[in-house]
Parts: sequence; structure tokens; C-alpha cells
Amino acid sequence: MKTEKEKMLAGEIYSAKDRQLLEELAATREIIFDYNQLRPSQMDEKREMLKNLLGYIGDDEIIINQPFYCDYGKQIHVGKRFFANFNLTILDEAPVSIGDDCFIGPNVGIYTACHSTDPIERNSRKEWAKPVNIGNNVWIGGGVTILPGVTIGDNVTIGAGAVVVNDIPSGSIAAGNPCKVIKRQ
Repeated sequence: MKTEKEKMLAGEIYSAKDRQLLEELAATREIIFDYNQLRPSQMDEKREMLKNLLGYIGDDEIIINQPFYCDYGKQIHVGKRFFANFNLTILDEAPVSIGDDCFIGPNVGIYTACHSTDPIERNSRKEWAKPVNIGNNVWIGGGVTILPGVTIGDNVTIGAGAVVVNDIPSGSIAAGNPCKVIKRQ
């Protein structure tokens, strides 16, 4: 029989009240708290903490400006030369894969957790998750929200304030709510 964590990572319905998951969330929040308290000049300490927190980092050229928030950390994989500005939030109940040479503006949210629209089901704390995949050479503008299950291709720009609810093909400039391709490169 699968654990609730195994169900979560498989994209199946799981209990968000599971003790193991709650303990992992609490442990990650402790690490995130410490990360967010580091001084801007403590670049080596920041990189080391991120290496231990995240599931994969492409190289040492990673910058995530504080504050930064995530749920588990280990489901987040970032490629080489990654930069994220202030207030990045990643809810990584499912894998979040971000390619090489990606830039993320301030106040961006990347979400994998899904909840029922039925209030009775939602209040049971049963949920599921869908992965988010972001290709190489992607620029995500400030205030963008990326919803569960979305894939953003390579060489894409997402305009500030967009709400990405569907896949965005490679070589696109996309913006709006809902986010739509407005130009092909």
C-alpha cells in the first residue's frame, strides 16, 4: 500500500493531514526561515542551503533573492544560471522543473497543488498535485502565477501579471489572464 507521500508524488489523491507530510513541511519551513534571515552578502551560505533544500541545482550560479518560500523543496529542480527575484513561492507537491538560463521576476507563484471545488471534499483535506515544467531560456515577468500541470517551452517570455493556466509553446511571448501567446519569435 502506498504512503500518502508516494500518492502525492504520483499525482494521486492523498491526505494533506498525513503526519509524515506535515513533519516534512514543518522541517522545510525551518530551513526556509533560516535562509530568509541570511544577509545579502552571505552568498556562499545561501548557495549551500539551496543545494541542501532543493532536489537539484545545475551549478553554483544560482540566485534566489529573499524572501523565498516553498513547501518541500526536494521536488524543485533548477538548471544552470538560474535567477529568481524577491518573493518567489513554489508549492512543490509535484515536481517543478526549471531549465537552464531562466529568470523569474518578483512576486511569482508556481503552484502544483490542486484542491476540489466542492467545499465538502475540499474540507476533507484530500488533494492531488500536477507537475510544472519550464524549459530553457525562459523569462517570467513579475507577478506571474503558474498553475498546476502547465508546461512552458524553451525560449519563452511570460509578461508581467499573467496567469498561466495552459501550456505555452516554445518560441513564444505570452501574456494576460488567462495567459495567451501574443507573438511567436
